[in-house]
Amino acid sequence: MSAAVITHSLIRRVLNTPVKWQLACCFQQERNVWKGIDKPKPGVPGTCYRRIVHYPEEYTVKPLRVTNLGGRDPVTGRLVVKGIGGGIKHKYHWINWKREGPKGLDEKPKEEKVLQVLKDGCRTAFIALVACGQELKYILATQNMKPGDVIRTSQAIPRIPVRANEGDAFPLGALPVGTQVHCVEKYPGYGGTLVHAAGTFATIVRHDGTGRVVIKMPSKREFSLHNSCMATVGRLSNHLHGSTPIGSAQNNRLLGNRPRSGLWKRKEGRHGRKIRPLPPVKEFSINSKLTPASSVRLTLSV
Repeated sequence: MSAAVITHSLIRRVLNTPVKWQLACCFQQERNVWKGIDKPKPGVPGTCYRRIVHYPEEYTVKPLRVTNLGGRDPVTGRLVVKGIGGGIKHKYHWINWKREGPKGLDEKPKEEKVLQVLKDGCRTAFIALVACGQELKYILATQNMKPGDVIRTSQAIPRIPVRANEGDAFPLGALPVGTQVHCVEKYPGYGGTLVHAAGTFATIVRHDGTGRVVIKMPSKREFSLHNSCMATVGRLSNHLHGSTPIGSAQNNRLLGNRPRSGLWKRKEGRHGRKIRPLPPVKEFSINSKLTPASSVRLTLSV
């Protein structure tokens, strides 16, 4: 008797058995089936895994100690960013992002003198050491800043826009339309967080009647900020940074970049480009930052 006949007879016997026996003869799925474990990707979005800067409790102009991470998580040691590794170990210069000055209209602006303009290996733009009395601090240097320059800082908003020089810091509401600025605050008093890269600048587009100022970022996006947000006038230094070639693979390794796989290549001009409209103006408001999301509370009364 062939195997096909035996199999056919067994199937007929199973189908002719009662229901309780049919359920017992059903095929069951194996329990040891391999299933992939969904492990979360290492790293926290928005975190830099290039270095850790050891900040002291008080501000200082002394170069700070740095621990290079090489693209690895400092806690687990797992590799997070593959393109980071090696490079020259640089000291970190602590930048004072807050430009504070007198707030009264009848007070003279605070004057500071530029002592030195130097290069920082941890950032692309040059930095400047400025002094006012016994106070020393680092700021980002502008394109034409040189030792001996005197820069002004004021937090007052006059009725007529001021004529600011390069390196001066004023509120956005005190500057005329078309002024190039950098180190712009998102929220009043939080320190300059916008436009830090070498050779970049933002442009004041218009003043709204509601106490807000619209600026155009280097990415052509428009942000609406409060008119009391501080900004530094001028374009950032080292404007040739983006157009200067690295030169060799060894120089790229000295910058702390590991070699790529070579499989990925950026599209060239022959592929064309898609012309998309710019997104709407993004508004940064202190109320939306500090106030939690509104919720509806429901109560049941009898």
